[in-house]
Amino acid sequence: MYNLAFDTTAASCSIALAKDDKILEKFSKVMDFGQSEMLIPQIKNIMQNQKVSFDDLDEITVCTGPGSFTGVRASISAARAFGLAKENIKICGVNAFDAYLASLSFCPDEIAFYNVVLIETKRQDFYYQIFDENLKALTEPSAGLREDIIAQLRNKKVTFLGDAVERFLMTPTGLSLHSIKMEEYLPIENLALKGYKQYLNKRIDYPKPLYLRAPDICIKK
Repeated sequence: MYNLAFDTTAASCSIALAKDDKILEKFSKVMDFGQSEMLIPQIKNIMQNQKVSFDDLDEITVCTGPGSFTGVRASISAARAFGLAKENIKICGVNAFDAYLASLSFCPDEIAFYNVVLIETKRQDFYYQIFDENLKALTEPSAGLREDIIAQLRNKKVTFLGDAVERFLMTPTGLSLHSIKMEEYLPIENLALKGYKQYLNKRIDYPKPLYLRAPDICIKK
């Protein structure tokens, strides 16, 4: 089966075309703005390169956030539009915490007592979620300050992963660190793999935006 996965929720525009669990081609570009304008042309390029048509697609996998309000809406809207254009295609939503966490499935020796996904907010706080040694969620997806996150991780080995890890560790935490996986942006192959597993298990999560705070807006005076 063919699976088209894409993400515009954070500091990149990332796309992957996969056949079953094999990535045929992927594209990622770091960018703070303009992801939505780049998304569709790059999807077209990848599909033309691989000689795969829209009718060949069995699944669309999209990141549901958290991230920028505009980025989350842009990618989910695109995925839902594809679903309207082809009724029998499966539209799958995967949140960024689960997609980042998939990296530990390939590296079991890096799994600690606490495994924490940290996602950039571009503010003082962090999006975060804590998982146990079996990679089961211990907390709900949340936004929190550094000291509040550290307070939940005392006296046990900790693995950090995500695009906000570098900022989080810029000053000492006092924690017992087991492994550190710094990412510039979400690995698009992880997103594709999580979507494929949902497809195999016949447990497709229809994409709904994961918002952990209200959008940054103001009323002009």
